[in-house]
Amino acid sequence: MAAAETEGCTTTRVRVLPHPDLCPAGTEFDAPHGRRLVDALLAQGIAIEHACEKVCACATCHVHLREGTGAVRPADDAEEDQLDTAWGIDAQSRLACCVRLAGTELVVELPRHTRNHAREI
Repeated sequence: MAAAETEGCTTTRVRVLPHPDLCPAGTEFDAPHGRRLVDALLAQGIAIEHACEKVCACATCHVHLREGTGAVRPADDAEEDQLDTAWGIDAQSRLACCVRLAGTELVVELPRHTRNHAREI
């Protein structure tokens, strides 16, 4: 049983889908509730961009939350404004610097392109 599924546990199981450059095999890990998603990814060696030093001012840490969104707070106006400048947004787009981990599981897809760098397919 994953740590996040045990009674009274305060961690979230984060599953990162495969990304050809940042996480080719994908990965899963547990991270404490309340931790920012960007910090959890960086701690796992996933070199997600964060040009504004994680203050919701650049949209380079844009991610897609594919599952588990019901447990995280919705985006506020400042995050929504920054998301308007991100590449390839969809209804599940968030900024990893704004997402605080909560709930038992979160599935994250890292976009192929970021605002600062277009990765070739």
